Amino acid sequence: MPSAEDTSVHQERSVVRPTHQDEVAAVGSELIGGRSGRWTRIGSAALTPVGAVALVAIGMFALGMVQKLPCYNWAWFRGAGSQYTHACYSDIPHLFAGRGFAEGLVPYFDRLPGDMQFLEYPVLTGVFMQIAAWFTPGGSIQEQEQAYWLVNAGMLMICTAVIAVCVARTHRRRPWDGLLVALAPAFALTATINWDLLAVALTAAAMLMWSRSRPLAFGILIGLATAAKLYPVFLLGPAFVLCWRAGKWREFSVAALGAVGSWLVVNLPVMVFAPEGWKKFYTFSQERSIDFGSFWLVITQRTGESIEVSTVNTVSTLATVGLCAAIGALTLTAPRRPRFAQLAFLVVAVFILVNKVYSPQYVLWLIPLAALARPRWRDFLIWQACEVMYFLGIWMYLAYTTSGDKHQGLPTEGYQLAIVLHLLGTLYLCAVVVRDILMPERDVVRRDGSDDPSGGVLDGAEDVFVLGHAAHPPRHAAFTETGPRVEWGTPAAD
Repeated sequence: MPSAEDTSVHQERSVVRPTHQDEVAAVGSELIGGRSGRWTRIGSAALTPVGAVALVAIGMFALGMVQKLPCYNWAWFRGAGSQYTHACYSDIPHLFAGRGFAEGLVPYFDRLPGDMQFLEYPVLTGVFMQIAAWFTPGGSIQEQEQAYWLVNAGMLMICTAVIAVCVARTHRRRPWDGLLVALAPAFALTATINWDLLAVALTAAAMLMWSRSRPLAFGILIGLATAAKLYPVFLLGPAFVLCWRAGKWREFSVAALGAVGSWLVVNLPVMVFAPEGWKKFYTFSQERSIDFGSFWLVITQRTGESIEVSTVNTVSTLATVGLCAAIGALTLTAPRRPRFAQLAFLVVAVFILVNKVYSPQYVLWLIPLAALARPRWRDFLIWQACEVMYFLGIWMYLAYTTSGDKHQGLPTEGYQLAIVLHLLGTLYLCAVVVRDILMPERDVVRRDGSDDPSGGVLDGAEDVFVLGHAAHPPRHAAFTETGPRVEWGTPAAD
């Protein structure tokens, strides 16, 4: 019977250490003394890898809050331009008064003064906003808006910790991949712009449940996440096509029913008792014109011609459906069934790329999925650099448009370049993920012989329906000098 120390050593060796496989991670580790050595004890009682990732994520979130200090102290309240020149804008304090929370109005039920008659957010996000309003103390309107932002920031920090823990635990042998999320600069910069982290946390928890072969919990969490933001529902698409290829229809059905049920539990009361307020999110999304960050904006600015909203909606919908169908075809024809995280990243990225708006905080949707789909520091940092450049670009452009005759900031042509840059950064990461799907031997997650660590019931499952070349016996398997040869379709050994 092995001793406790021998068991500890075996568990440590089963954990993939990025500093031994990733050149960028190895170089970055020099800042804290170099990569881990043979005598390093991972997972000690003092601090586990998951705990370390969570602490780093909270620390980076706190730095993001510090970055918002110029706005917190004065820029949110003294003219529009200052919050842009300091790149610290947030919707949260402005919507405290703008959506009736300062007057005690109930979201969806009470009509708002002005053009926006009802809260234009999904129900669960509205509940989140209302809870924060209940904890906001009184005082002047400026003091209330400051407190409201702080309360929301505290709640969003909890979401950040949940995201970090879930990502670190999704791939059992790769907890350190959670540092990609924790150290992502775009995460810290955009975390408190809006309330997106609620949906991101629920989605990350859903991914963890799927990796643990708990499809009902996965479905329930996806339904709740969709009640907070629309994009999580797209994850049911990858689950469907992967279960199709693996013949796991029962598991998918359970997940889909769980998603529909939890979504209805949240939405049905508001749908019944405040139907006009409930549908505002959907009508606003449909009627919203071309907005910041999208390639549609570049087209209209470059040509000087406007495009009808109905045309944009139709083309965006058709493009999303067509690209998702292409991802489905890729799944059924790939030489090896793609990993769930890879397809989840691709479908969400497709939805964002063809949308008529690509707000800077939308990067939060992709960061956890990217960390699971392509846990390679070089590619991740290239993408993050593009996103940081866009984060600065949009605020400098808004500073330019609000500076009047002074023309201080980034002119229109510079902002268009920033849009193209961050679109290309996302496309680059998509291309790398697609390459990994077509050439599974290039997939860093599968180098140690793993199949699909985030796949749950799909991990190691045999294919029952494939198309094209995938119908023939696989001719290539991942092989490295330091790792085992992969036998596709068989569970990986510990």
